[in-house]
Amino acid sequence: MVRVKSAVASRRRRKRLFKKAKGFFGDRKNHLRLTKDAVMKALAYNYEHRKQKKRNFKKLWIIRINIAAKIHGISYSRLICGLKKAGCEINRKMLADLAIKDLQAFGQIAQAAKQALAA
Repeated sequence: MVRVKSAVASRRRRKRLFKKAKGFFGDRKNHLRLTKDAVMKALAYNYEHRKQKKRNFKKLWIIRINIAAKIHGISYSRLICGLKKAGCEINRKMLADLAIKDLQAFGQIAQAAKQALAA
């Protein structure tokens, strides 16, 4: 009976692992035992941070909108409420972009929100 060796398969597995660990610091990039743990942890953090990235951007947009709304004499929550009543379908990302790049257009949107709240 022929003896089976798994050199090719194990080398492929190691190469795949080391490729994922490229750029890691110290022994975590070139020692198999340490690399396995480092890559597993990195992948777990990667999954979590993809979720956190969305939260962080939404926070940033809300902060920018809030500051621009205060400049135009309305609070963030009243602005959002007014926009919903006015039937304005603009999202927070676009509002934040307007708040930074075109403050006059944001002012017109804030004015529309104020009028919707007054009515």
